[in-house]
Amino acid sequence: MIDIDNQSNLSIPLSVITKIHAALTDKELELLIVNDDEMRQINSEHRGVDKSTDVLSFPFEEHPMSPLGSLVISADHVKTAAEHFKHSQDDEFCLLFIHGLLHLLGYDHEVDEGQMRQKEKELIEKFELPNSLIIRTQG
Repeated sequence: MIDIDNQSNLSIPLSVITKIHAALTDKELELLIVNDDEMRQINSEHRGVDKSTDVLSFPFEEHPMSPLGSLVISADHVKTAAEHFKHSQDDEFCLLFIHGLLHLLGYDHEVDEGQMRQKEKELIEKFELPNSLIIRTQG
């Protein structure tokens, strides 16, 4: 189950993210959609980075029956990136959702040997999405 708190006017591609979620985990997930000002505040408070970002992942402590964690997605970044990369906002939202969910599952593209990039690529192909965050920045 995905517990969604949409604090924006962004439409959420619920059917697709539900399928993505089910393909990766059966653990409950919290999803918060915010504007850039709120994202900047969250990023500053939790990571010490005083700027907005596209997606943040906050894993919960692992124990039986615990939710996987929380994802925070910036609606403003979704809109801007979709326009910049010339694909739909739904596609961009799904890319960010995949990226954040993989982080919650323990993947880390900053230190791994390409495992997260490969998993993103598999999911992008499975759900027929455009290039991901990692793929479009690393070639």
